Order: sequence, then C-alpha cells, then structure tokens
Amino acid sequence: MKHNSGLIDRVLLYTLVPSFFVALYLVFIWSPVEKVMGAPQKIFYFHVGCAWVAFLAFITVGYYSVRTLIKPKINHHINAGIAAEIGVLFTTITLVTGMIWGKSSWNAWWTWEPRLATTLILWFIYVAYLFVRKMDGSWEKIAKLSAVFGIIGCINVPIVFMAIRWWNTKLHPVVFGDGKNQQGGGIEPDMLVTLLFCIFTITVLYAFMMRKGVEIEKMRFIVKEAKNKAISKLAG
Repeated sequence: MKHNSGLIDRVLLYTLVPSFFVALYLVFIWSPVEKVMGAPQKIFYFHVGCAWVAFLAFITVGYYSVRTLIKPKINHHINAGIAAEIGVLFTTITLVTGMIWGKSSWNAWWTWEPRLATTLILWFIYVAYLFVRKMDGSWEKIAKLSAVFGIIGCINVPIVFMAIRWWNTKLHPVVFGDGKNQQGGGIEPDMLVTLLFCIFTITVLYAFMMRKGVEIEKMRFIVKEAKNKAISKLAG
C-alpha cells in the first residue's frame, strides 16, 4: 500500500509541475486579451479554477462529515479536516482574485452581489468549522460536532453556484452559458481551452495537497496518541 501511495504522489507531482508552467504559458501568452477588460481579465482563469477546487473540497468535507455521523472513524475525521483547510484557502484566493477582477470590471472592490455574498458566508461557515475542530475533548465528540458544520457548509455550495441564476444578477458573469440572461455568457474557444487546463492543473494541485495533508495529519495523530498513552502510564 505504501508503494502504491508513493507512486500516486509521484504521478501527481510529475503531472503538476509541467502543467503549472503550461498553464502560465496559456494564460499569459497563448490566450487572447479580452477586448473590454484587457490584461486584468486573465486573473479570471485562476479565479474560476480556485472556486471549482473550493467547491470540490467542501463537497469532500460534506461526504466525510456524513460518514462521520454514521460511523465515526479517525480517517473520515482527518480527511474532512484537511479538505476544509484546503477549501478555506482556495475560497480566500477566490474572494481576493474576485475583488481584483471586480475592481477592473465594476470599478468597485466589493459589491453585495448574490454570489459574492453567499461565497463569503460559505467562507465563514468553514472558518467556524476549523475552530470547532480545535476544541478540547475526545476526537469522537469533536468529529461529530464538526461534522454538523461540515454538512451545513456543503449544503451552501449549490446555493453559491446557482446564486447568479436564481437571482438573475447582471454583474457576475456566467462562464458556461448562452449569454441571453446574464452578462458574459459563453466563452471564446481559446479562452475555454486555457480555462479548462487551469481547472485541471489546480485540481491536480488539490489532489496532491489533500494526499500529503492527510498523510501528515495521520502521523500527527499517531504521535499525539502515543504521547497521551505514555503520559497515562507515567501518571498511573
């Protein structure tokens, strides 16, 4: 199993490194410059990719949170926690790049547009989730309590995704759409290739971070349990 795990890690790493440089080439050299926004529009490729990975991470949290409530296992608890940390990181990047993009597009760093507002709420939910995981107590108790937050946050993911469609906002563009009802529907073919490759690259990064994060957290848990047992023996 360790050999297979190491092989998967190497495959992910050897895929990630060249993909990263190809993505940079596609974004800054190969893809055309958008006529209205100009060069600042290129942040869009990273913005959408990070948003997708944040959604993927929070869906992972929801999946392992449900499994934790059904039958608590330390592996489920660890997987959910690492996914949440990655999700919060990429949501933060999504919000920051969105603000930069918004300044160029709307001439404002922030507007209470439905997707921005729901994304911020999602970020707060999972920040609270991470704080809950730091509470004192047995890991089983903390796992069940944090799982509730994880599931609530996961329910908010489709709300964030559908916000611009349900509220029919004119500000936030719809990337994959016909452009009839929302601004920015549809995308130029060369831009679409770049976007999809960036999403692929950031997804590979997520998979690599997830695997290494879980590995480190499991080692940390084993050391902590061994330390607690040693202290118990000394106290006894």
